[in-house]
Amino acid sequence: MARHGAAPRVVSLVPSLTEAVAVSGPGLLVGATDWCTHPAALDVVRVGGTKNPDVRAVAALRPDLVVANEEENRPADLDALRAAGLRVAVTEVRTLEQAFRELERILVEGCGLARSAWLDRAEDAWSALPAAPAVPVVVPIWRRPWMVLGRDTFAGDLLARLGAVNVYAGHGERYPKVPIEGLAACGAELVVLPDEPYAFGPGDGPEAFPGTPAAFVDGRCLTWYGPSLVQAPRVLGEALRAARPAAGPGG
Repeated sequence: MARHGAAPRVVSLVPSLTEAVAVSGPGLLVGATDWCTHPAALDVVRVGGTKNPDVRAVAALRPDLVVANEEENRPADLDALRAAGLRVAVTEVRTLEQAFRELERILVEGCGLARSAWLDRAEDAWSALPAAPAVPVVVPIWRRPWMVLGRDTFAGDLLARLGAVNVYAGHGERYPKVPIEGLAACGAELVVLPDEPYAFGPGDGPEAFPGTPAAFVDGRCLTWYGPSLVQAPRVLGEALRAARPAAGPGG
């Protein structure tokens, strides 16, 4: 808890949560990772990466709360932070509903903030989606080696709500490595290419899927759970609609 009723000092090890806390409670953040790029003007101590935070640097900031994520941060680092006497809140976000619940938990229960208006707007934006025809998609997230979205992912859940059905959603792994020959023959009618974590673009990615339309999407809108969720359905939906294969006669 914060000291004697003062606003809590927060260190974030997750870009999504960094933006969420910074927008909802200006001044609460005292530290964040090198990968925390939003808000653009954020001026806090940098404490290393999501996979290799500087535990001593975090502890030196005397935070009341460290926010983390079970996927982005390593258990050994989180254990080291706890061993240093720090309170660590770890989120799990694999669906949109989980994202909303975890954001409320971190912001309201963890940081002691009132519920943010942007969170209400995000929930409204995702609850008012127009109907979209289902189209099978493949979603590469890396190349050399090729990796794609598999089962049980936040990004896959967002896409499914927009009519983009991941052909690897039933795979045994969450982020399987698949040879490009397998990807090219996976039956997808659309390849979705985000600009992060790998920076896919018109000149890097679509050439591996000849004959398959490509949708270039904002990686932050696809994978971040924070204020970007407000515009994400519009931004992602527009990108998917622009690239969708044309419907056949009567489609």
